[in-house]
Amino acid sequence: KPELKQTLDVWDGQLAQYGSKIIERRTNFIEKINEIIKPIHKQLTGGLENINIVYNKNCEAEDLLRRLEENRDRDIKYKSTSIGPHKDDLLFFNDNKNIRIYGSQGQQRSIVLACKLAEASIIEDMLSQKPVLLLDDVMSELDEHRRHALVEFISGDMQTFITTANLAYFDDSLLKNASVVQLGEEA
Repeated sequence: KPELKQTLDVWDGQLAQYGSKIIERRTNFIEKINEIIKPIHKQLTGGLENINIVYNKNCEAEDLLRRLEENRDRDIKYKSTSIGPHKDDLLFFNDNKNIRIYGSQGQQRSIVLACKLAEASIIEDMLSQKPVLLLDDVMSELDEHRRHALVEFISGDMQTFITTANLAYFDDSLLKNASVVQLGEEA
């Protein structure tokens, strides 16, 4: 609606104001999580892999308003805002290779697990209490070393619920200290 075009300055100003804050907070968060996740991931992979998370910004926080104004005609044409934090992405690298392209399922699963464990660590720091960790069928795509490292990591004092179709993934010492609930028919 051409008569509403004049209102875009207000909308773009608000998007730039709040979008810049989101970009800055995400940047800080990625720096913090990289510090936490690297040793966790090294433990899960036996020190054989190096993870790095990169915040792939659509634009810098200080450039957001200018870029919105520059792209306004294009955005009106396509009826979509092409610049801003909603277009940002996270890239995961393992030994400087993009894990989405070059990673095996086990490597991808290890990174997801490392992210969950790092997230749990951040939550614990923020709340001064350990969160409950929920892991759904995580063992099936991990090799034996990664399964063992994960079990070792979660065997501490963090309450963890794990679903699995195969109890053989867990050693007897862990199962002895765990409450196992079986659903469905027993084999």
